[in-house]
Amino acid sequence: MENHEQKLRRLICEIGKNLFNKDFVAANDGNISARLSATEVLASPTGVSKGYLEPHMLVKVNLQGDILEAAEGYRPSTEVKMHLKIYNELPEMNGVVHAHPPYSTAFAIKGEALDKMLMPESVIAMGDIPLAKYGTPSTNEIPDSLEPFLGKKTAVLLESHGALTWGKDVMSAYMNMERLEFTAKLTYLARMLDGERELPQHRIEELVALRSFYGM
Repeated sequence: MENHEQKLRRLICEIGKNLFNKDFVAANDGNISARLSATEVLASPTGVSKGYLEPHMLVKVNLQGDILEAAEGYRPSTEVKMHLKIYNELPEMNGVVHAHPPYSTAFAIKGEALDKMLMPESVIAMGDIPLAKYGTPSTNEIPDSLEPFLGKKTAVLLESHGALTWGKDVMSAYMNMERLEFTAKLTYLARMLDGERELPQHRIEELVALRSFYGM
């Protein structure tokens, strides 16, 4: 029978396959992590396609990024700093996903937040999706760019880079990535039809009020 860590390792690998199969990542792009305990995080390794992750490849780090456990030949991505920023600042958050879904990344490259309230599901589940200012990958610039949104959002576009989502568990973080990309795709398609149309303000307020009903 699988223990908690084994289940979590397997789930991270399944999410990696979903990211890969949906074209949310290419080659060895992206990273996934989950809080294992108060002091331990499981993270995908650098240099490995998310579509071909296996449980033994995941590395275990502490909240400072020190390696606690790693199979030979595997080490954490330097972008784990983004994940650790979330875990250190938001103890109630237990999963983080970074990917390059094409529609979301196109808006990130353009430098445009997804702040139009176009459809009820997006308003309830996510609200507006902000743009975190550009930072050089692997440095502290990207974790620092998240600061204004911590405790307020669970998804951001990373300017000229991609997207980052987080949640109460790693599946919630992954679902937020799906929602983010769906919102970006619909925004793009609506523009192509010259039909980008926001909901009326009073309708948006009604939907925001429903968030607690839906457990958001």
